[in-house]
Amino acid sequence: MNPEYGKVWLVGAGPGDADLISVKALKLLQKADVVLYDYLVNTELLDYCSANCERLYVGKKKDKHTYPQEELNQLLVKYANKGKTIVRLKGGDPFVFGRGVEEIVTLINHGIDYEVVPGITSGVAVPAYMGIPVTARHVASSVTFVTGHPAKGKSSVDWQALAKASDTLVVYMGVSNAGRIANALISGGKNEDTPVALIRWGTYPQQEMLTATLSTIKRAMEDKGFSPPALMVIGEVVSFSKQLKPIIQSVKHQELAYV
Repeated sequence: MNPEYGKVWLVGAGPGDADLISVKALKLLQKADVVLYDYLVNTELLDYCSANCERLYVGKKKDKHTYPQEELNQLLVKYANKGKTIVRLKGGDPFVFGRGVEEIVTLINHGIDYEVVPGITSGVAVPAYMGIPVTARHVASSVTFVTGHPAKGKSSVDWQALAKASDTLVVYMGVSNAGRIANALISGGKNEDTPVALIRWGTYPQQEMLTATLSTIKRAMEDKGFSPPALMVIGEVVSFSKQLKPIIQSVKHQELAYV
């Protein structure tokens, strides 16, 4: 790595609740010259930055990207070439559907030093905040994290194979395709009465949850007008949400429906 360049820190901001960020990540925010942050990052975290820190929003929503990924990669290079200390602040964990690897490859190709700071992924924290454990003895001994929005040019997920491969499925970016995913899982042999939870803005004060079954989730979504950003949890563990309280009592727990 070229010592004349700055350094890029790929930092996981956690799932939304600002208190879930790591101590190491906070220290980096305090000394950063530049912070490039994503859509799902809680902007309260930017208050830890110094007055001179440049804050740049580089978030992505469906079909609406502030910067295409390649341009974002080059922004990191540009700031590093200026000798800056850069925090690339990413929602959840940089290596869980966060495209962290693509950014690191660009840095390596340009001889730029980097370090990864893991974050709490929404796939575990968001269900927990709604009283859903992703594993539970006698109910779920396996969990699979999967994207409902695969990269362009890549084959879609084999949902029929996953139907019997894992007790719990946690689907990122799958709300828009929830009905299709449910039908594919049923076709693969998963019971149509398997509980499903959609959790919107998980760990934020405005979090809300819609629960249904594989056979009713599409209709339930349409009835409630449920939209992204949300996480989808599929499996018997969802039933725990009826008896377990949210782990942070100050967070509003809105169960919209159980169909």
